[in-house]
Amino acid sequence: MKKTEKNQRLLKLAYAGLMAALCYVGYTVFPAIDAAGTKIHVGNAFVVLGALLLGGVYGGFAGAIGLSIADILGGFAATAPRTFICKLLIGLIVGLVAHKVASISHNHDKAYIVRWSIIAAVAGLAFNCVFEPVLKYIWYTILIPNADKAQSAIGSLLAVTSTVTVINAVTNSIIGVIIYLALRPVLFKAGLLGAVDGNYSESKTVA
Repeated sequence: MKKTEKNQRLLKLAYAGLMAALCYVGYTVFPAIDAAGTKIHVGNAFVVLGALLLGGVYGGFAGAIGLSIADILGGFAATAPRTFICKLLIGLIVGLVAHKVASISHNHDKAYIVRWSIIAAVAGLAFNCVFEPVLKYIWYTILIPNADKAQSAIGSLLAVTSTVTVINAVTNSIIGVIIYLALRPVLFKAGLLGAVDGNYSESKTVA
């Protein structure tokens, strides 16, 4: 039993490493565009994917590490700590909704999986739309005072409902969910998703 649990942890770590790499690629291969105080990139899609596949903790840390490294190597080391916090929280929220509330790694019909995958992705990225500028404002008013950057954070917060922000969140939600829905039956059939989810039973079939 202990050996099986150890193998599951190792498999999750391997998946998490892959998700971290995909987050990095999603940010760097498709460079972020600064618009209306927010960044448009597809890195968050892989944070969502990681959380849907692995759960909030592994998926969240994968996204946090992958995108923090992208910041550091991209010359934005100063933003890496905030990136780490935001991406970790995206993963935790997506994982909480998907696995603790909806238990999507268990056997359910396809409509249920689609619905709760979308709800989980939207919950995580909608939270990020608000939390990221709030954290930036706190960061530059309390931790590292900078009036100009704090004002920029306010502008970002006021623009949460802007077209740019909505497109960013919706695009990443769609990409993350589509990839998850494509991978889910393949992983179940191969027994890989079952190995990751300790509650999965071989008697269950993929919807």
